[in-house]
Amino acid sequence: MENHSQTLENNQLQNSSRKQHKAIIIWLLTGCALIFIMVAIGGLTRLTHSGLSMVEWNLFGSNPPSSQADWEILFDKYKQYPEYQLVNFNFSLEEFKTIFYWEYGHRMFGRLIGLVFIIPFFWFLIRKKINKSLLPKLVILLCMGAFQGLLGWYMVKSGLKANPDVSHYRLAMHLTTAFLTFGYTFWVALGLIYPKSERASNHVLKRGFQFLFPVVVLQIIWGAYIAGLNAGKVYNAWPKMGEKWIADGVTAMQPWYLNFVEGLAGVQFIHRYLAYLVVGLILFLFWKAKKMQLSSSQKCGVNSLVIAVSVQFVLGVVTLLYAVPVSLGLLHQLGAFVLLGSVIYSLHRFRFSYS
Repeated sequence: MENHSQTLENNQLQNSSRKQHKAIIIWLLTGCALIFIMVAIGGLTRLTHSGLSMVEWNLFGSNPPSSQADWEILFDKYKQYPEYQLVNFNFSLEEFKTIFYWEYGHRMFGRLIGLVFIIPFFWFLIRKKINKSLLPKLVILLCMGAFQGLLGWYMVKSGLKANPDVSHYRLAMHLTTAFLTFGYTFWVALGLIYPKSERASNHVLKRGFQFLFPVVVLQIIWGAYIAGLNAGKVYNAWPKMGEKWIADGVTAMQPWYLNFVEGLAGVQFIHRYLAYLVVGLILFLFWKAKKMQLSSSQKCGVNSLVIAVSVQFVLGVVTLLYAVPVSLGLLHQLGAFVLLGSVIYSLHRFRFSYS
C-alpha cells in the first residue's frame, strides 16, 4: 500500500514538473537531437577526408562562394597547405567543392546549434522560466557548447601543418566533448522529466552504472584514437588480431606506453578489450536487475542498454572486418552515441538507489 501511494506521489510530481518545464524540456531534447545530427555530419566529414578543406576560421561564419572567381580564391588558399600538396595535388575544382561543402555544412550546423541554445536561453531567462537551481546547469551547458566550437578549430589547426592529418589527441578531445555535451544536456532534461529519484533493491546497480559510465567514455576516447590514426584498417580479423590474440605490433613501440595511445595495433587492442569489458558489465547489470523489483523507467533503462550494446558490438566487429567503410564507420560512431545515451538514462534512474 505504501509503495502504491509513493508511486502515485511520484507520478503526480513528475507530471507537474513536466507541465511546468515543458518548453525547456523540449528545448533541451531538441538540442540533444541536433548534437546527434552534428556528430553524424562530423563523422561523414572525417570519413570523407573533408575536414581540412576550409583553411580559415570565422567566428560568425560566412556565405559560401557565389561565383567562379570566389571558388578559385578559396581553392588557391587550399593549395598553399600540405593536404593539397601531398595528398590531393590532383584535385580539380569540382572535387574541392565536394569536400568544402562537407566541412562548410559541419561548421554552419554547429553555429545553428549555438543559436538554438543561446536564443531560447535568454528568452527563458527574461521570462523568468529558469529557476535558481536550473540556471547554473544551463550556464555550464552553454560553456560546454562554446568550448566544443573552439576545440573544433583547435583540431583542424593541427592538420594545417607539415603532416596533413589532424592530431588524434585533438580529434578525441573534440569528439568526446561533443558526446559529453550531449550527455549533460540529456541529464539536465531528465532531471526535469523525472524530478524524484527511484528506489532499487540495493547499491549494486547504482555502483555498477557509476563504474560503467567512465568505462564507456574511455571506450569513446579510444574509438576516436582509432579514427584519428586509421587504426581500424589493420588487423581486420576477429576475434583474434590476425593469427594471435595479442598481435606482435601491440608492443612494438618504445617506450611501451606509447603503443596504447599512438600505436595502431596497441590502440586497436585497447579498443577491442574495452568493448568486452563494456559488454560484460552491462550483461552483469542486466542479470542483477532481473532479480530486483524495479520501476518501469529502470527496467526501460536496463533493457535499452542490452539492446544498444548488442547492436554496437556487432557493428564494431563488422566495421573492423570490412576495414571501416564510410557507412559502417558512421553507424558505429552513432551507435556509441546511442549507447552513451542509454548509460546516462540508466545512471539517472539509479543514481540515488538504496537498500
